[in-house]
Amino acid sequence: MPLYNYVYEQGLSTKRTKALGVAMTEFLLLMAFFNQANGLELEQLQLPDGLKIEVVATAPNVRQLALAQDGTLFAGSRRAGNVYAFIDKDKDGKYEETIEIASGLNLPSGVAVEGNDLYVAEVQRILRYKNILPLKQNIGSQNSQKNLPEPEIYFDELPDKRHHGWKYLKFGPDGALYFNIGAPCNICLPEEPFATLVRLDQQKNLSIIASGVRNSVGFTWHPTTEKIWFTDNGRDFLGDNQPSDELNRLEEYGQHFGYPFIHASGVKDPTFGGQAFGNYQLPAYDLGAHVAPLGLTFYTDNNLPGADENTLFIAEHGSWNRSSKVGYRVVKLQIRDGKVIDHQPFIEGWLQGEDHWGRPNDVIVAEDGSLLVSDDYADVIYRISAE
Repeated sequence: MPLYNYVYEQGLSTKRTKALGVAMTEFLLLMAFFNQANGLELEQLQLPDGLKIEVVATAPNVRQLALAQDGTLFAGSRRAGNVYAFIDKDKDGKYEETIEIASGLNLPSGVAVEGNDLYVAEVQRILRYKNILPLKQNIGSQNSQKNLPEPEIYFDELPDKRHHGWKYLKFGPDGALYFNIGAPCNICLPEEPFATLVRLDQQKNLSIIASGVRNSVGFTWHPTTEKIWFTDNGRDFLGDNQPSDELNRLEEYGQHFGYPFIHASGVKDPTFGGQAFGNYQLPAYDLGAHVAPLGLTFYTDNNLPGADENTLFIAEHGSWNRSSKVGYRVVKLQIRDGKVIDHQPFIEGWLQGEDHWGRPNDVIVAEDGSLLVSDDYADVIYRISAE
């Protein structure tokens, strides 16, 4: 029955009055969702022919995305301090229900799902919400959070520095949990585990798999080779055009990617360049200075024209201190034999002149082969699919 019919046809008995209140609340939330979505100028976004973009969920400051096997979509945030779950009730690709799983956390940007458990990365620790799925069973018919499991501290032996301290969190093909520990500065020579990518195995042993990584807020595995590809944000205050932000490929554990001595493809740091030693792994590709590449994913379906398992999508958050803004887009790269052979804009238009109204943050592949892109500035999640 349509919601407006439901509202008008209910009687005024106590039970039905309560049902009316729940229905009206859902109705108002749904209207707020569409009002916010309609306030965005999606017509300004430029996509390849044959594709469309739509807003499918809203939440304050939404960042990393993680999709559970039952279709529940989870998201972290940074400044908002919240963790969200989104439910697509009728499987139409739009998430009609938003649930605030947690609030008041310390930059809980990273989220990951393994089985029925949700993992959330704060700056100084990783929490686990054990058996949070199935979510509908846990929240009950009144959308109450009282039945949600209490988070347990899964791992808390992490630095508490907030500068570049937010995490990107994923389970790897080996079942271990991977995340970043950023440099606590723009440019410095920090002690480990700062400026690294790390691996936390199932026995909770933490190991460094890559060092010299200033601020990576996105990584993924190639679906065939299982090599890790990750973004890294270059240092600031060396001008508008250097150093480039990086796309890197980890060939083997233990490689050093240059920070703080060498940036991008050979830019010596004015402070630390003279202390450079040994061999550093050069980027797989220079993405451009200040574009701020964050989340990325290889395409693992066949529903987007011109995309295959060697297609890499990267969300560029956009510059904050360049004299002329760059980034604020999603780019598409084609990989062959471990090298980038093509690099094109995939979605752009969030940046209009020197004004921006959105900042892409993460990108994942949905169950139906569409792409989901979070935007922590416009507070929405987009869906990109074939028309």
